[in-house]
Parts: sequence; C-alpha cells; structure tokens
Amino acid sequence: MQHDLKSCKKCGEAKPLALFYANDNSCKECRKAMVRAARARNIEHYREFDRQRASRPDRVAAREAYSKTDAFKQSHAKAVRKYRERLPDMFTARTAVGNALRDGKLEKLPCWVCGAANSEAHHPDYSAPLAVTWLCDKHHKETHKMANELRRKAAAPLGLQSRFSVLVM
Repeated sequence: MQHDLKSCKKCGEAKPLALFYANDNSCKECRKAMVRAARARNIEHYREFDRQRASRPDRVAAREAYSKTDAFKQSHAKAVRKYRERLPDMFTARTAVGNALRDGKLEKLPCWVCGAANSEAHHPDYSAPLAVTWLCDKHHKETHKMANELRRKAAAPLGLQSRFSVLVM
C-alpha cells in the first residue's frame, strides 16, 4: 500500500499518513522538534505568554466552573496533602500565624506598603513563622513576582531551569 505513505520534507523518510498532522509535510516527530527548537530560541517570550495565559477571561471562567465540581474537590484535597508533605516549613508557618491571630498573640496590621486594612502575612523567612510583613493581596503578589523574576534572572546565566522552586524570601 504505497499510496498510504507520505515523505517527510524534513527527515526525508516515507511514513504512514497517521504520523503526519493534517496539511503538514513534516512528520509529527520533526514538527515537534522544530517547535521545541523555536521555543528554546525565544524562551522568555513563551514563558511570559504562559504566565499571562491564566488571566485570559476564557481561562478564568473555565477555572471557576471547574472549581465547583467533585473532581476539583478531590484533586484539590490531594494537592493540599502533597503541599504539606513537600513544603512542611511553609505549612507550619502559615498554621502558626493563623493560631497566633486566633489566640491574640499576633495582631493583623494594615498593608506595609499602601495601608490597606485587608492584609496577608508574608514570611520573609519560614524558619521564623511569626516574623511576618503584612501586605495586601496586590503587594503580596508583586513581592513574590519580583522575587521569582530575580530568581529566574539569577538562574539564567547559570543554565539552571527550575519551573517549581520554593520561594524563601
């Protein structure tokens, strides 16, 4: 059945049509290699795109709908268990702040940057769980975003790539 084969323009091999994407003259493996190479050449562009993708309205709506399902509840419970196992210092610090607030040993203060009343505890050092800086949601996210960018820039010249690392700040 010679007519069921197609020649790849990249590697030159004759392969079954199932190994080609529709309307593509490169086989799937060659196409994937080209995409990986293009991504590697312009990695910062793709990383920024990936970071912005979660904010798109269609993604936000889908996330909200999924969060109401039983599948989400089971998945979320599993993720929380893994978080507790993987990052015990962060979990312990978070719990310590909650307990101290409840017991009146720690006072919730306004955001250190803008003075907003609704603030969150930011741990510069998880080994000192009650030594926190109070930041509103906006400034807390900005603090972590800046730290993540600094860590990415510091790791880039070394050739280090870690998509998931613990922020200790």
